[in-house]
Amino acid sequence: MDQRVHDHAEVLVDWSARIEAGDDVVLRVDDGAHELAVAVAEALGERGANLLATYASDEIEAAYLRGHDGDFEENPGFEVAMLERADAVLSLRGASNTAERAAVAGETRAAYRKSRAAIRELRMDTDWVSTQHPTRAHAQQAGMGIAEYREFVYDAVLRDWESLAEEIARLKDLLDSGSEVRLVADDTDLTMSIEGRTAVNSAASVAYDSHNLPSGEVFTAPADPEGEVSFDVPMTHDGARIRDVHLTFEDGAVVDWSAEVGEQALESILTTDEGARRLGELGVGMNRGIDRFTDSILFDEKMGDTVHLAVGRAYDACLPEGESGNESAVHVDMITDVSEDSRLEIDGEVIQRDGRFRWEDGF
Repeated sequence: MDQRVHDHAEVLVDWSARIEAGDDVVLRVDDGAHELAVAVAEALGERGANLLATYASDEIEAAYLRGHDGDFEENPGFEVAMLERADAVLSLRGASNTAERAAVAGETRAAYRKSRAAIRELRMDTDWVSTQHPTRAHAQQAGMGIAEYREFVYDAVLRDWESLAEEIARLKDLLDSGSEVRLVADDTDLTMSIEGRTAVNSAASVAYDSHNLPSGEVFTAPADPEGEVSFDVPMTHDGARIRDVHLTFEDGAVVDWSAEVGEQALESILTTDEGARRLGELGVGMNRGIDRFTDSILFDEKMGDTVHLAVGRAYDACLPEGESGNESAVHVDMITDVSEDSRLEIDGEVIQRDGRFRWEDGF
């Protein structure tokens, strides 16, 4: 086994999930992530954790959804019981076919997501972390050969996370003390309130309320967006390609939308429920170890010189104690490249211009 697979497992178990002896760990394994799962299982055993491995294949889920009549039982008790007991849920992505769910009707996928709202909340109450093993399917989606893609993945995952956390903290402090953010770029002029919000230093560890590996972003939960925004980075959602999205916000909600490609899929997202037309996240990518777009949100939203917004659910970590943020069965990130002709302002002060922060050379 490539030593980097073991290194990936060590970072996941120790830095990201902070697993300790006696922890009850659910390991969700995609069909192409077997090798990483073996390395993670070994690391969990060495730390004296308790392991329950489950098979989280997109192909199996798609087959189940195609066969179902769409009247899903809400939050099945056996899965609720498992998550109520779990201390951590580690999700190892690694699909053998990234478009496996494309043939499942959008309304079926939406009904399934809605039926599992409590399960989703229970998982997010654990020390959950999602990561990705490099597979040929993801390499093909990224437009790379498998050897090149492995180099890309490990450059993003195996890095000095403590140093990156210190850099991310600079932007977190600015967002925490700010009241309003304005994003200006091509076909984009959007203002959002961040009053009373707490930004998350997403440095790939639950110790920072960060749950993705790789990570490398700072994000918060904006409110009351007004204006318009374009997203020029292509994405694949539930197997459907979506490109060149434009959203218009009035009174805090999307009132008009378009996409050059995948407009029906975009509409399916935005009409999932009432909260799907409101923002749940504003994120700024800061991981310069990710140097190209790969059509994988796990990597693309962390890339330096990008800003992303998510429609749907807001994360509790960004909200004041006792306050509920935007609620939805979806949380879908969309990305815009801010490397040219753009600026990000906090309370009227430019803190990022053409992708460079005010503390970086070239600002």
